[in-house]
Amino acid sequence: MSGGDGFFARLFRTWLPRTPRESSEAVVRNIWLHAFPARITKRSLSWLASGWLGTVSLHLFIILSLTGVVLMFLYVPSVERAYASVKDIEFVVSFGSWIRGTHRIAAHLMVVVVVLHLVRVFLTGAYKKEGAPGAHRPLNWLVGLVLLVLTFALSFTGYLLPWDQLAYWAVTVGTQIAAAAPLVGEELRQLLLGGTVVGQPTLLRFYVLHCFALPLLTVFLVAWHMWRIRKDGGLAVADRVADDAREQAAITPPPPGKTYTLMGATQGGTVQAASSTGQLENATTPGVPAIPRRSTAVFLAVLALCSVLGLLLQAPLEEPANPAVTPNPAKAPWYFLWLQELVSILTFRIGDFVVDGSFLGGILVPGLLIGLLAAWPYLDKSPAAAAGIWFHPSRKVQNRVFLLLLFACVVLTIIGTYFRGPYWAWTWPWADAHPHTTLT
Repeated sequence: MSGGDGFFARLFRTWLPRTPRESSEAVVRNIWLHAFPARITKRSLSWLASGWLGTVSLHLFIILSLTGVVLMFLYVPSVERAYASVKDIEFVVSFGSWIRGTHRIAAHLMVVVVVLHLVRVFLTGAYKKEGAPGAHRPLNWLVGLVLLVLTFALSFTGYLLPWDQLAYWAVTVGTQIAAAAPLVGEELRQLLLGGTVVGQPTLLRFYVLHCFALPLLTVFLVAWHMWRIRKDGGLAVADRVADDAREQAAITPPPPGKTYTLMGATQGGTVQAASSTGQLENATTPGVPAIPRRSTAVFLAVLALCSVLGLLLQAPLEEPANPAVTPNPAKAPWYFLWLQELVSILTFRIGDFVVDGSFLGGILVPGLLIGLLAAWPYLDKSPAAAAGIWFHPSRKVQNRVFLLLLFACVVLTIIGTYFRGPYWAWTWPWADAHPHTTLT
């Protein structure tokens, strides 16, 4: 060992390997690095290949967990003390406002980033079954859909905890939409509420779901999701690298030289030169330290963004929850506003009969969309060469339909946020900035 390799150098040697062999050994010997492959394609490391949206989602979940643990020590899940404890966090506890603001921003960003991650996977056809031996990417696509639903559930259950007017009535509206489900709707609503109205049982159930049950399930599925990525051969773009290497090897003549066989020396290239291994070697790089280094940079960037936005954008805290005073309009959380707007659009009158849009817009349409997304990897007949490529020509129609549906959801969310006033009537954002309230 050289003079420069002292005690601290040995501590970090597996993190900063100097040769490809040391990179492979670091992955095998270090349990923390075992999640990373020994080698990874350079194209998979590209920011354009995936945007690192899956990694950003994971880092946001880590930030939420860390800030959430701190908030758990200060929050009291009681209808009598919940609002006061949040107010103390906001105005009394040192750095409390920043911690709560960071937690809130990370929660909103996680919803957005997880949706964008799903969009990226769809537009690149990365859910297709083709890939490494034993790969089954449609299964991981289904796991990702469950994680998307869990992300909404985590945000929704946390929405009630401040126990202010905004939280109380947003959850009231959200659970009313859930009650429109056929056969089990009302039972599902009562299961969530712990009764017929939002009260102490509701707060306690949402607290347990938000802080324990849903995070544990999310951790398990994230670990499974990441394991499936390794088992499926990495990102779908890696399959294209292997195919390109084989094609390049097929059209590139082997260099002149000698090949030594059991029968003696013959003219021609070596097996290594004639195979795709050499081409593939040039297209890959050691997974360590490339992946940990870039992942750390992404985490620091995400943490900085959440921290700055948490300081600049104060988390809202309205008046204490009051079942007797209903905001007009009462709106669901922003990520469910497209459903609330859809319910409004699909509620119409035919003669004396009124069609209730709660089932159509709140249950049927989103249920069909989730079901179609779950089945699509098995319905997509585009060629294997389309996997991992943005906007492949063979997927033009399905990508356009997908983007059109996504655009419709975004437009409905914007309308529900800024263009709906009292009694859900159309209004301009600058007309009246303060929601009306009614006694009930």
